[in-house]
Amino acid sequence: MTEISSHLRDLKESLPDNCTLVAVSKTKPASDVLEAYEAGQRDFGENKVQELTQKAEELPKDIRWHMIGHLQRNKVKYIADFVHLIHGVDSLKLLKEINKQGRKAGRIIDCLLQMHIAEEDTKFGLDSEELNEILNGEQLKEMENVRILGLMGMATFTEDLDQVRREFKSLKSLYDEIKNSDHINVQMNTLSMGMSGDYEIALEEGSNMVRIGSAIFGSRS
Repeated sequence: MTEISSHLRDLKESLPDNCTLVAVSKTKPASDVLEAYEAGQRDFGENKVQELTQKAEELPKDIRWHMIGHLQRNKVKYIADFVHLIHGVDSLKLLKEINKQGRKAGRIIDCLLQMHIAEEDTKFGLDSEELNEILNGEQLKEMENVRILGLMGMATFTEDLDQVRREFKSLKSLYDEIKNSDHINVQMNTLSMGMSGDYEIALEEGSNMVRIGSAIFGSRS
């Protein structure tokens, strides 16, 4: 058993059954992705469009590719016909572009709305006012080629685990609130929070999708 498949097996054994593991393969060679694929992993996350399209071209076609990084509107067209889930929708303009490219590709593109929950300014994401504008606005109702499946958020990169827990808790509470209300083109079933350093806290706070890279592939070069 290789190191990658061994890490994967240990990780999957520690995750609850309802949790989807997205193996974050950014900056890793296609050979590493293939190793994880051969160990049974199918969901992989990339944060750069160029790297995502390149790997999608080279690797098995039944891989579910997740776009987890900040997505620029002019790059949506390159992934619209195959991306499994876009995690980082952080504006109405981006959502409109995804809908437009989904229409051209003849498919509905699944998305998560990225919330800004961290105390750092470097993280992208919507605030609650912008979220309400998207969910309750008329424009979403007319978008037939996007489907919002949930929320995504990144906690502050800090040693203060209580702060991380508070941030995850606030996102879960928001997720529950939306899940219990009725919106067109919204099917709340995915809460993507937690990475290699904080996924255990995220799981305790209700995450059902974790994005893990270094704990599978080793630290990035």
